[in-house]
Amino acid sequence: MEPLKNDLEQQLHAAQLGETPSEIFMKQLLASQVFMPVKDDGAEGGIQRSTHAQPLVVQDDEGVSALVLFTSPERAKPFLEHYPEFKGGLLTEFTWVLEKMDAGFGIMINPGDELGIDMEPGLVQQLAESAARPN
Repeated sequence: MEPLKNDLEQQLHAAQLGETPSEIFMKQLLASQVFMPVKDDGAEGGIQRSTHAQPLVVQDDEGVSALVLFTSPERAKPFLEHYPEFKGGLLTEFTWVLEKMDAGFGIMINPGDELGIDMEPGLVQQLAESAARPN
């Protein structure tokens, strides 16, 4: 496995090994930043012409749409070789992503990587509701 790049990757790895309960990892994820690839709509000089970033969404084997996120821009590179139109991306709070998402979408974090996790739409909805609640 590649070296772990940040705290989120360390926390995800610990959860995969069973060292951290999944509920604890989900709380840590809510407090973390993620990398969201966005479609390059012909940005000139690195400046986006559109104010609407189009994220990378794929469908799983059952036809469920899932938003693709990564724990770091470096971890995204091998996967994004298959999606050359997604050259840019946003490093943003996971809670911001949840606020902007439509219902019914799953999330794939680090797809195709040993350090990956898939979240069903129901879990994503629970996380969004949890993030929206005041502490």
